[in-house]
Amino acid sequence: MKPSKTKLQTVQPAPAWRWLSERGLRVATGDATLARYAMLSAQRFAELEDVIPSDDSVLLILRRGAAVSPSLRAALTAPLAAAPAASGKLHEIAVEYGGSAGPDLPRLAERAGMDAASYIHSHAAVEYSVAFLGFQPGFPYLRGLPSGLQAPRRASPRLRVAAGSVAIGGAYAGIYPAAGPGGWQIIGRTAAVLFDPQRHAPALLMPGDRVRFVPK
Repeated sequence: MKPSKTKLQTVQPAPAWRWLSERGLRVATGDATLARYAMLSAQRFAELEDVIPSDDSVLLILRRGAAVSPSLRAALTAPLAAAPAASGKLHEIAVEYGGSAGPDLPRLAERAGMDAASYIHSHAAVEYSVAFLGFQPGFPYLRGLPSGLQAPRRASPRLRVAAGSVAIGGAYAGIYPAAGPGGWQIIGRTAAVLFDPQRHAPALLMPGDRVRFVPK
């Protein structure tokens, strides 16, 4: 006998897991990464030391000697409550676009078929969401970049990118918290401090936060 349609609709697919170490468990989440991250962080499972979101997965760091509990296993497949796509804190970040602060902007504007002013307006007209942090402490990968502004990373990375540089890498916008090598396209710079280990919350931006760029 075939299973009933109602029964088929209630079956939850098993999450795709991959152990990265004795304590690191990567769980595929797809487009639901931020929602799953928020849910896991809010429930504070005793066996979890940390939950780290990435592009399409979350990395669970288990406490030493701990195992995945039945309640955590259930949470990984539980339906997510409907919520706004981006509901975190809104940050308005002032940016000096172009010139020495944004050496790649003229070329990217030409590539997009725009003049520099139109490119800046388009970049600053949308609200971004912080998908995850990586590369440097506090470096935000920002979703929401208009498709016309998306551009591949540089073929040859720069040996030094200034702290605060506002950049584009593929489908993401980002901000360099510290000076160092980097291969993203640089279009501007902000004086905002993205990471300060002396602050109560060292990273200015957290996954789920929202960002609006304000041209200076």
